Amino acid sequence: MNGARLLAILIKEFLQIKRDKLTFAMMVGVPIMQLILFGFAINTDPKALPMAVVQADQSEFSRSLISSLENSSYFRITHRPHSEAEGDQLLAGGDVQFLLVIPSGFARQMLRGEHPAILLAADATDPAAAGNALAALSGISRQALAQDLKGNLLALQQQDAPYEIRVQRRYNPEGLTRYNIVPGLIGVILTMTMVMMTSLAMTRERERGTMENLLATPARPVEVMIGKIAPYIVIGYVQVSVILVAARLLFDVPIVGSLALLSVSLVLFMAANLAVGFTFSTIAKSQLQAMQLTFFFFLPSILLSGFMFPFRGMPGWAQAIGEVLPLTHFLRVVRGIMLKGNQRADIAPQLWPLALFMLVAGIIALLRYRQTLD
Repeated sequence: MNGARLLAILIKEFLQIKRDKLTFAMMVGVPIMQLILFGFAINTDPKALPMAVVQADQSEFSRSLISSLENSSYFRITHRPHSEAEGDQLLAGGDVQFLLVIPSGFARQMLRGEHPAILLAADATDPAAAGNALAALSGISRQALAQDLKGNLLALQQQDAPYEIRVQRRYNPEGLTRYNIVPGLIGVILTMTMVMMTSLAMTRERERGTMENLLATPARPVEVMIGKIAPYIVIGYVQVSVILVAARLLFDVPIVGSLALLSVSLVLFMAANLAVGFTFSTIAKSQLQAMQLTFFFFLPSILLSGFMFPFRGMPGWAQAIGEVLPLTHFLRVVRGIMLKGNQRADIAPQLWPLALFMLVAGIIALLRYRQTLD
């Protein structure tokens, strides 16, 4: 082995890495991003979960119970609907994680020793999000009225609790993880394949020298973009069909809502990701760089969207980033349609962010196409 020749090869490799600035940035940026996301953004014990309260009984006992729930740090009252039906709509739309219903006559029945029942409905589509909060209920209910049951009412305090909290785990009563994971896989798989395949398709043409033939045609940038994207939308529908069949037959995941509504939502989601892939193809100079950019987009998408970890457990800055990502909104759509039977009005708040993201990503892709390929 000759030391001079080895040194020359080493210097050559370092110079080549220095020239490939995008790859060097990925090598440094991805570990930093992983450190920040796993260190600060991921939290498996979410607190301050939004709750809607229907308080038909205005006694001091009901107020003490509500205060005890808030003081536990697991619950945060964000809505006070006038009826249980309004609360059910908030729960189905994903605006709240819990619905507490205190019936009228609650205090009177409790003082009579009738052991009244209070309803606590939980959105259990993500069992990990509500699990710890529901587990803390037994301790909360036992101590909630300790300051109010005094004197002649002290006998009521000797019981476990002078009332009953009936917990309903809606949309996933058994708390099965696959009910949450399998629908989410539709969005995760589409995000990975749509972005990667589009970016690789355009970059491959540049590497093979066939891009010049494409530019020689009278096709305009928007026509090239749609022509490149459309076949992958068809492929995406094939992937979704396979996943839905497997979800129903192999994993017994319910499909409560409309598949037609899900199909319309899929168009927006796939187009948004394909526009991102098209943009990456105008930045990357090789297929390796295209895959690196895809991974750089895919990592925060899977971690900050609520697929692997509870979305409401993340800090505010991480939730703000997650709200920008199309996967976050699509997970709410697909889980809402499949598990809750959501209608168009329920998913509308998630569709317009997808459409806006698709529009912005498409404009950037077209501008980059003109600048880099003309």
